Amino acid sequence: MAGATGKVGRHVVEVLAEGGYEVVALSRGAGVDLETGSGLKEALAGVECIVDAANGPPEQHAATAFFTAVARNLQQAGARAGARRIVAVSILGIDRFRAGYMVAKQAHEQALRAGPLPVQVLRAAQFHEIVGQFLQWGRKGDVAYLPRMRTQLVAARTVAEAVARLAIGPAPAPSGAPHLEIAGPRPEVLAEAARKLVARRGDALRVEEVGNPADPDQRLYEDGAFLAGPATVCAGPTFDAWLETAV
Repeated sequence: MAGATGKVGRHVVEVLAEGGYEVVALSRGAGVDLETGSGLKEALAGVECIVDAANGPPEQHAATAFFTAVARNLQQAGARAGARRIVAVSILGIDRFRAGYMVAKQAHEQALRAGPLPVQVLRAAQFHEIVGQFLQWGRKGDVAYLPRMRTQLVAARTVAEAVARLAIGPAPAPSGAPHLEIAGPRPEVLAEAARKLVARRGDALRVEEVGNPADPDQRLYEDGAFLAGPATVCAGPTFDAWLETAV
């Protein structure tokens, strides 16, 4: 399990453990470096399915280098160790983007598919949990500046349950869909969700929307590139329902 302590990864570990499955966490603390591949072969001995939910650095070039290295190492070490397949977490709607982290995730998927092991990719909308992270990133004094974005927020636990089902399910057919998709029950405006979170916390923080004219993908964030399509599985809870129990 790569990314076992992340927003989705920790839930995947819990779901699989609750189902009686043994999970091997791939971390530096356990002597494994995903980016260099050090310790991977030994850690993956006896593993049937590799789950890749690792997060990379935010900047495009650094993230691309990280993700492609991790994908290559998981494929090569996994094949040598006798693993049968890989399940990876990606981001809904990334095909249309030309810059930033989304391009790095495109490279991540491509690098995974270039390896010997079959790969199932689950593209997920932004998590409910990331709203608080955006508030932290954009906070300046009493104001938090958030990007203009429409998304279909989904709970990380819901995504993790879908990942776990893929990990313990049958291997994908060679001619299967290139990826699966999951999103929350309804579209949300990021800033509006953030205001609900701030109100729930009882914080006096003001939330303002901002755009970046220099970003070639700005219109995609605003126009719904992250929203569910006809083939997307939509699953609860809603952000409002999640907020009632998460804060």
